Formats: sequence, C-alpha cells, structure tokens
Amino acid sequence: MSQAKTLLMGAVAYDPKVVIIWDGFRQYFAEQGLDFDYVLYSNYERQVESHLAGHIDVAWNSPLAWLQTKAVAERLGRRAQAICMRDTDRDLTSVIIVKENSPIRQLADLGGKRVGVGASDSPQAYLIPLGHLAEAGLHAGKQIEVVTFDVLLGKHGDHIGGEREAVQALLRGEVAAACLIDANYLGFTQEGILPPGSARVLERTAYYDHCNFTVFQDAPSRLIQRFLGLLLGMSYSDPKVRSLLDLEGLKQWLPGRTDGYRQLESAVERFRTLEPFAERLKL
Repeated sequence: MSQAKTLLMGAVAYDPKVVIIWDGFRQYFAEQGLDFDYVLYSNYERQVESHLAGHIDVAWNSPLAWLQTKAVAERLGRRAQAICMRDTDRDLTSVIIVKENSPIRQLADLGGKRVGVGASDSPQAYLIPLGHLAEAGLHAGKQIEVVTFDVLLGKHGDHIGGEREAVQALLRGEVAAACLIDANYLGFTQEGILPPGSARVLERTAYYDHCNFTVFQDAPSRLIQRFLGLLLGMSYSDPKVRSLLDLEGLKQWLPGRTDGYRQLESAVERFRTLEPFAERLKL
C-alpha cells in the first residue's frame, strides 16, 4: 500500500480532462485535511494489476475493471469492495438503434444482419447489448454478424469513440443496427451526430450500474473512511465542489452497490471475457 499518511487513488486517463478533474479533487481534499494523491494509468488492466500489487489504495474502476478485480481477489483469498459511485452510475441502459426508415421492427428482424458495436472491452456498447441479443437468440457470428469498432482498447469504452464510429457506420448504411449506452444516444443527438429523425430505438437492455471506487479489505481504513465521508458529504449546492461534480458528471456521490453488475457478469461469463486477464496474471 501507499504511505499510511497519504491516500493514493488510481484512475484511467481516457480523456485529457481526467487531469483537471483529479487535480481539482486533490486540492479540495487537501483543504478538508485529507492528504490525497492520484496515479493515472493508460488502461484498466494495468490499474487492476497495480491495485492488486498494493501500489494504490483505491481504484476508480469501470464496471469491467470491478469484475476483474473482484474475480482475481477471490482467487487470491482477498475481498474487494465497491464503496462509492456517482448518482449517474446507477440504473443505466444500453440501446440498439436502427435507421428511422429501416424495415427492422423487432429484434428477430436482425437475423442475418450486421450489427455495429463499440470496443470489445466496452460493457455498455459490446458486452451488455451482445449479451442481451444472445438471450434473444441472436448470437454473434451465427444469427448476426458483429462489426466491432475497437477504439482504444484497455479503456473499457470510457472514451465513447467506438460507439460514435458504430453510429456513423449505421448512418452510412454499413450496419443495420448500432449498440450504445442510452446517454450517448441522447448526446449524439444533441451534438448533431445523429440528425433529428435519422434513427430510432429498436430495443433497450435491462438496467445496470457503471463505475465505482474499489478498495480491498486491507486498505488503510482511517483514510478510506475519511475519503468516503468527504465524497458522500459533497453538496451540489456548494460552489466549491459544483464544478468538480459537473466535470465528473454527477450531482451526488452515493454508497457503492453491486447488484447492478449482474447483467454484465452474465455477459462476461458468456463471452469468457475475464479469461485472457486471468491468463495474463498466470492465475
């Protein structure tokens, strides 16, 4: 672990704004008497390995990184805990969209068609929607042809580039449907990437949760409790923290929960997503 007097957090640099965000949080925590620092990683697999090795105390994890951490910890006889998440990490859905004028009206109509998805390590634009399609009898490589847009693998789709490319492929007519998280469907519409009347939602997945702060049972408890208390105590009405919360895309920090990862767990098991990571760690 890091030195007992400093709480060291790991995060993945999926966008330049990550530096601005965590510099801001570091300053705020310092003002509250918490000695906090952070380390940025280029990919989640490296961050998970570093967390397991004790180089950091807490990790800001994607949903897939949470499952990677949890699975490896269990094999090693350790216990991982999701202690906190954003309000915007709860109860999300992914959508499968088609062109507005497409003759496709139900999932069964996708049989024999090409479906565009995000990066193959993206929970929201690959694993969860393809798992949903498989549950409906539309299996990748069998009933449907999957066209994967593997943008920046290792960042677990946080950069949304793969989703953007899948949507653009849909508009060009290269795929019959595209998979993306509902929030990006709305965002792409507002940005003009999806012009008004160009696409419609064919299907929505069940609800799921997204990122969380992950710790192990041997993390420095006093520092973790102080960190958690400061997060949960932040108020959007406080001008000192509002800009930080806006940058990180939330209005309130909430206690962590894990029930919202069941859909992803099912997809990960179906596609054996964790196996390459376990092999990399020689487990």
